[in-house]
Amino acid sequence: MTVAEAAALDWIRRSYETNPVAALLGADPLACDPGAGRITIAFEAKPEFCNLLGTVQGGMLAAMLDMVMSFSVLCTVGPGHIVPTIDMNTHFLSPARPGRIVGEGAIVKKGRTISFVEGRLRDRDGRLLTTATASGQLMKWPPEGK
Repeated sequence: MTVAEAAALDWIRRSYETNPVAALLGADPLACDPGAGRITIAFEAKPEFCNLLGTVQGGMLAAMLDMVMSFSVLCTVGPGHIVPTIDMNTHFLSPARPGRIVGEGAIVKKGRTISFVEGRLRDRDGRLLTTATASGQLMKWPPEGK
């Protein structure tokens, strides 16, 4: 792991300490490559995330994908930014069960303010569960003067 990768991973871990969505999803950043705009995050899908069929509700999976995709961009710029999602297209390929889910996010194309990203979620056996593509707007945070 390079110094840049270790620094980005450390920053992400610290940011998750005050991020209520990261806490809810049991997010644990495993690896990131700020040079390539790639990140891997493990999540803990709780039984409370399940629908009546006993599978993880799609909105919870979409939240996991949203996190891996936005942090693929954030790991390239570090603190002082956010990436609100502009649009997101999600494909649910296999039912997800409670337990560990690993997400991978990657930048497809990064512009000055808009980034195009993709994400994937896999279960503990490596089975592909869900994929998504999205675009997000890179913004300074907090806004200047606030």
